[in-house]
Amino acid sequence: MNTGLIPTIRTPSNPKTPPQDNTGKGWLRTLIVTSLSVSTLIIGIRQMQWLQSWELSVYDQMLRLMPPEVPDSRILLVTVTEADLAANNQSLSDEKINQLLIKLQSYQPRVIGLGIDRSLQKNFAQGLQKKDNIIATCTFSSMESPEIPPPRNIPIEQVGYTDLLPDNDGILRRSLLFATSDKDKQCTTQLSFAALLAMSYLQKENIEANFVSPHHLQMVKSPQKAVKNNLYALDANSGSYQNINAEGYQILINYRNPANFTQQVTLTQVLKGEIDPNSVKDRLVIIGSTIRSIHPGLYTPYTGDSQHSLRMQPVYIHTQIASQLISAVLDGRPLMGYWADWAEALWIWGWSLVGGVLAWWLKYPLRLGVADGISVTTVIFLCYLLFLRAVWIPVVPPILSLVLTGLSIMAYNAYRTQQQTQIVFLEVEKQRQAIDELNSLLKDTRIVDKHFHSESAIYNPEKATGDFILSGRYQITQVLGSGGFGCTYLAQDTQRPGNPTCVVKQLMPARRDARFLEVARRLFDAEAEILETLGKHSHIPELLAYFEENNEFYLVQEYIQGHSLGDELPPFQQILDEKATVEILKGVLEILVFVHEHRVIHRDIKPSNIMRQNSDRRLVLIDFGAVKTMQPVTEKTELATIAIGTRGYAPPEQFAGHPRLYSDIYALGMIGVQAVTGIPPHELSPNPQTGNVEWQKWTKINADLAGILDKMVRYHFSDRYQSAHEVLQDLKKIGY
Repeated sequence: MNTGLIPTIRTPSNPKTPPQDNTGKGWLRTLIVTSLSVSTLIIGIRQMQWLQSWELSVYDQMLRLMPPEVPDSRILLVTVTEADLAANNQSLSDEKINQLLIKLQSYQPRVIGLGIDRSLQKNFAQGLQKKDNIIATCTFSSMESPEIPPPRNIPIEQVGYTDLLPDNDGILRRSLLFATSDKDKQCTTQLSFAALLAMSYLQKENIEANFVSPHHLQMVKSPQKAVKNNLYALDANSGSYQNINAEGYQILINYRNPANFTQQVTLTQVLKGEIDPNSVKDRLVIIGSTIRSIHPGLYTPYTGDSQHSLRMQPVYIHTQIASQLISAVLDGRPLMGYWADWAEALWIWGWSLVGGVLAWWLKYPLRLGVADGISVTTVIFLCYLLFLRAVWIPVVPPILSLVLTGLSIMAYNAYRTQQQTQIVFLEVEKQRQAIDELNSLLKDTRIVDKHFHSESAIYNPEKATGDFILSGRYQITQVLGSGGFGCTYLAQDTQRPGNPTCVVKQLMPARRDARFLEVARRLFDAEAEILETLGKHSHIPELLAYFEENNEFYLVQEYIQGHSLGDELPPFQQILDEKATVEILKGVLEILVFVHEHRVIHRDIKPSNIMRQNSDRRLVLIDFGAVKTMQPVTEKTELATIAIGTRGYAPPEQFAGHPRLYSDIYALGMIGVQAVTGIPPHELSPNPQTGNVEWQKWTKINADLAGILDKMVRYHFSDRYQSAHEVLQDLKKIGY
């Protein structure tokens, strides 16, 4: 290090110490990079359909949780049951079906949908005076089944296909309303059975379909042409579907609860006249079989609900779809919608950011687990709330991105903390060795330093004026304090934009012989490296620079605007109540947890070294004490050896020159005792047998708080709390 007139100023950008960003300074960049990386990964995995089965399962569950709706009164379902088949010799002839149709027509229905195959019958619909309101069916050919042609005596315009479109897991969630037919086949209709039923019913209301685009169907009413509703087709990436076959015109089926979605009667009841004619008049009547031997049924989102049948018969599904379309147009019942891809990506990234922020703030796995649990519940609640309004947004991807980002941030913090801790461990070891050497040198009476400095030589009044610029950069504006250790100045950094205010601490070595200065320099460098790492904490002053000039050592630190804790404690203020005392203890302990994790001992915790920051009222820990061991011993020095501490606050082992992490706990405990008793620690007497400070007779406080304070200030270190985290946990249990 340069000892000439022009010092070498070392700053945190010095390559000797890698930049650290685990406690707030570079957190935003890390958060954004991590969250974007995790979100991109989740979106990529989602695009590969690896999450689709989970997302569809969540969709099914939310659909099952939908509140029950009023049954659709516009539709009457006529079912052919096992009992009906048995009553007709296990078959349904054309004559029986025609008899059923004649009976229904006499009640003046608006539309009749016959969902029973009549393709091989020759006498179907004979004798019917009215046929134009009858909708029949056919089926396209597929690998599983052959083509079923339409009835021979029904126009193709009155025929709809009954093909359904289950997902890869066998569950039917989509309806294929329109499809392109093969002209070489017999089933050439382009409308599904349910869509044709709904459109035929709506035509009686003068409502017709109008294709705005291949994926946008608009229902309009003539002659006003008023838009009633919009039916948007699914695309390949709608909702949680990814890369599906979206050919034709598909929509999501917004099922009503199967338990009671429309009125039902049986074929036998109709033939016997056991129904109310008003239940048929001007209604959509759908006829279909519920016999499982004819068709086993299909899996639906309700399959996983024990309250419903494992499979749903096709006639029920066609009725559900027709009801959905009619209710959407006439009642405004919402169709299932979804967000655009970019909105879903922002939704996923947003929760990734939440997971990262929680991990950064909470740090501990248990706390993060609780917070993530609350966040996951919030995601599910918001998704379900939107689902109630027929908006389907991703549930699984935001949860995964939230959790994975949190785990990534926590792992990153653990890695960076480990790196920092290793660096600090090395510096602490150098610090310990330097202190031991300084102690030996100071005890060596053979060495006489002709350059020994008295306290009066340290304080230079000229530095209190604005004319003095330290190291050609730091313009001294005020002397904050002076003593046996040197001076503390308020200064302006003239080489930074805006000339920001900073604190400059002058540290004077006790001697200036070459050997002492060499060891003191090693101690100073080690302390600066430690302070640089600790200064990354938001409530420890940041180390801005450090340098040596004319055999004097200087630390340049962030200026904390506020007042010392001493201004809040007796004798300057009244005795604090228990809540305020606990708030102080928690505030300092949260900082000590971080400091002690790096195996660093503060060595001089006292009210004047704890600042109350004006900006957020949080406590800031200043003035770490190890570097003071290089300073001269004078009459005003509070300890007669190089052990640093303040009488009343420093524990016995620290007086003996052997400070430990629990020494800081003792000092903080004495601050707590001072707060509740109003008595300065050095005025309290110890018990002659145990050595423990007798303080409880001077105050009456909560027994739990008294027990915590008493354990913090035990005379023997083995009887005290062994970690700041342990004290913090006990304080949280008493409810303040």
